[in-house]
Amino acid sequence: MMTQVNSPMTFVRKTPPALRAGVYELYWTFASRRQAAYEQRLSGASWPWTSDRILQVYKFCNVFRASDRVSQYMIKDVAYAVDNSSAADRIFQIVAFRTFSNIATWRTLRAYFDGAPTLEHLRSGEFESALDKIKKANGGLYTGAFILCANKAYGFDEKHRNHVGLFKHMFLENKLDERIRAANSLEQVVRHLQDFPLMGPFMAYQTAIDLNYSSLLDFSENDYTQAGPGAIRGLKKAFTDLNDYSPSDAILWMTEKQEAEFERLELPFEGLFGRPLHAIDCQGLFCELDKYCREAVPELLSNRSRIKARFTASSEAIDLFFPPKWSLTPWTKAMPIHRTEDQMTLDFGFGEQRRSAAKRTERHHHLTA
Repeated sequence: MMTQVNSPMTFVRKTPPALRAGVYELYWTFASRRQAAYEQRLSGASWPWTSDRILQVYKFCNVFRASDRVSQYMIKDVAYAVDNSSAADRIFQIVAFRTFSNIATWRTLRAYFDGAPTLEHLRSGEFESALDKIKKANGGLYTGAFILCANKAYGFDEKHRNHVGLFKHMFLENKLDERIRAANSLEQVVRHLQDFPLMGPFMAYQTAIDLNYSSLLDFSENDYTQAGPGAIRGLKKAFTDLNDYSPSDAILWMTEKQEAEFERLELPFEGLFGRPLHAIDCQGLFCELDKYCREAVPELLSNRSRIKARFTASSEAIDLFFPPKWSLTPWTKAMPIHRTEDQMTLDFGFGEQRRSAAKRTERHHHLTA
């Protein structure tokens, strides 16, 4: 990769990240195994869908962000909900949904309004009133999917009241919907969102990706990326030094390398019904690598030492829906499968895996030196 400096004739070669032998390869191994398990489930195969004990025992996000449960709901029932919402209402709905990231909260809001909440509900105070009642009835409004800024930016003690203040600031006072629709890049959408209190860089990026799923925007997901805290930890495990690359550079670099690396490591990977990894997926994979390494490579210490969430098979039927503009053809025959502990394979085999991966990397460096 070449970067021009000062004049058309002067270039500086950027030094790519230095790989941590055996762990860098786990990034691609995890992606291959986790996606294969997802495909096994969709095919209707019996549990376990993988021989990887770590994937059997612990909960990990899907390889592709759009195939995770909350994203699936957001795409189908928020971004592409069948109703009469205006473009401005739809942008408000997507931003509000991602703020809570809670399907139960959104379903209750829809039941309360007999449809999705609108900017008129926000303006009249009905939206805030509904949230008050839902919080009291459900015991909460948010999930722990994202670390949200929790300061009292709008002067309220309760988090949801500050977020209502944020939405009013965004949409009623500053016409954020118009700015988003006029944006000329994914990064500009992120910047518009990040201009407001309570919207940190990572939350703004995640919300921009949701908006880009909709029919209102259509930027490439490889135009821009932002590493979250988990991805930063994963990057530190996969690489000994990022050298001249920023975390975002390294993530985009991985999107470019995917085909060659899956082939080099002889790992099966067909993507998401033919769709390759994009920057948002590679960013998420670094977060999952950080978790996976807590069991696979525990000697790599970080501020997180264990995986909290254990895997349990869901009884919820899979009904896939992706942005129609992607032109994917999903298939699924999956039925709810309940796990039993005696099905587990107890042999990790990671010591040998790391040694083999290290030898492959050493041989690769020797050949390309």
